[in-house]
Amino acid sequence: MSGMSIKKVEQPESFAFTPENLAEAKKHIAKYPAGREQSAVMPLLTIAQKQHQNWLPQAAIEYVATLCGMPAIRVHEVASFYTMYNLAPVGRHHIQCCTTTPCWLRGSDDVMRACRDTLGIDVGETTEDGLFTLEEVECLGACVNAPMIQVDGHDGSEIFYEDLDYNRTREVLFALKRNEVPKPGPQSARKSSEPATGLTSLSEKVG
Repeated sequence: MSGMSIKKVEQPESFAFTPENLAEAKKHIAKYPAGREQSAVMPLLTIAQKQHQNWLPQAAIEYVATLCGMPAIRVHEVASFYTMYNLAPVGRHHIQCCTTTPCWLRGSDDVMRACRDTLGIDVGETTEDGLFTLEEVECLGACVNAPMIQVDGHDGSEIFYEDLDYNRTREVLFALKRNEVPKPGPQSARKSSEPATGLTSLSEKVG
């Protein structure tokens, strides 16, 4: 599943890590033997994206390529393959809706419909106020609590909202519109990943 495609956007002329981020990047590079620096490409892209308002300009891709000692096109291949990387600006809240089979079976169509109805945009679009971008993605690894969405902020934070339906999705989005941070995790009554119907074992206190 490829990341969001490059759109016609204003690209910065240059990019460089802050001193703190450069030190962190060097720690990742140091994990690998000489000649294998390219193995650090993904964490370096993540650092770059967090530094640049949650998207990767071409200058950042070229900068990471230089640090890793690899052609820029190969770094672009990585950045364009994974949905965790954004090659164009996204809204303050990047809404990623999973529609892979487990989420689909549990009602991801309703979740996506709630996103469209509440935000007034379609997949791949950003609201006029720049607050929300909506994207359809493949499995985000929370299948046991499907359906779910991931919300990313400009600081690179990632929050999962799970056990969603049409109304719960709208509640999460309305809270974000109010500049609130809804409680992460299941939006139902269950705790963590326990059975949705309640505990079936180890339900009694021992001793």
